[in-house]
Order: sequence, then structure tokens, then C-alpha cells
Amino acid sequence: MADVVPKERKILVAIDEGEESMYALSWCLKNVISENSKDTLILLYAKPPRAVYSALDGTGRRSHLQGYLFSADILATMDKYSNDVAASVIDKAKRMCREQANEVKVEARVESGDPRDVICQVAEKINVDVLVMGSHGYGLIKRAFLGSVSNHCAQNVKCPVLIVKKPKCSSSGTK
Repeated sequence: MADVVPKERKILVAIDEGEESMYALSWCLKNVISENSKDTLILLYAKPPRAVYSALDGTGRRSHLQGYLFSADILATMDKYSNDVAASVIDKAKRMCREQANEVKVEARVESGDPRDVICQVAEKINVDVLVMGSHGYGLIKRAFLGSVSNHCAQNVKCPVLIVKKPKCSSSGTK
């Protein structure tokens, strides 16, 4: 029987500030990444777009807050905070990769835009073998208002999508 050479896979893991995405990453490191694999783990953080504020008040007149809302200092502060959050999430994810799967090759990407679109676009652009993401477990009402990023991605990407649900803890503290 011929030796089987492990395929070099590109595994995209969508991460954000939530526990669910870090749980999905941890689960992926334990269950998807094989020992001595040549897999590349690509961590993707989708930085939400900056909120756009109207310069008009409810009556159609220009708002007196316009100068404050579009101040260069405020915009710079908002951008710095957004970049700091992205860096913090990426650092936490990389640390988890080092601790749980020391040998795995890790790349990180930060892209701006709606997470639904960003994740789908990156998965297609870099031709990943599998997309791994957490599920927030929103109920029907919340999901209707916020939309489900994982559902959108599962419907729109061309590769297999692995949606990892974080187990709910009972009141006694057991899983």
C-alpha cells in the first residue's frame, strides 16, 4: 500500500470578540488540525464598518452635532479603538494556537466590512478548504433582527462550513 501524503489544507477560522468564536477555534485546534499536519490556519477578523451618522436632524435641517460627529479627532479615536480591538482578538487567537497546536502554521487577516460579506469574500478569494465559525445561538427573534452570520456563510460560500456551537452551561456549572 502506498504512503498517504497529507493534503495541505487552508482552514479559515472566523473570529470576533465573543466566546463562541474562541470556542470554535479551540475546537478546531483539537478536532480538525491533525498532528504533524501541513495545514495552514487562517484567522480572520472582520472589522465592522464605521457607523455613518446623518448630518440632518429629524426635521431635515442640518444638525448642530455635525461638527462633533465628523470631527477628525473623534474619527481617529474611533479608528484607533477599532484597530486595538482587532489586534487584541488576533493576539488572543494566536496565543491559543501556540498553546494548543504549537506546530500549526497560522496566518492572520483583518478585513473591514460586514462580517457576512467579508467572511464569504475571503473564503472564496483565498480558496479555503473549510470555513470554521462559532454560532452565537441567537433565538428566532434576535436572529431575525441581527441576522445569522453563520447561516449566511453556510448558504453562500463554496467550501464546507463547520459551525461549532458552544455547549450551554447548566445552573450547576456543569456542561
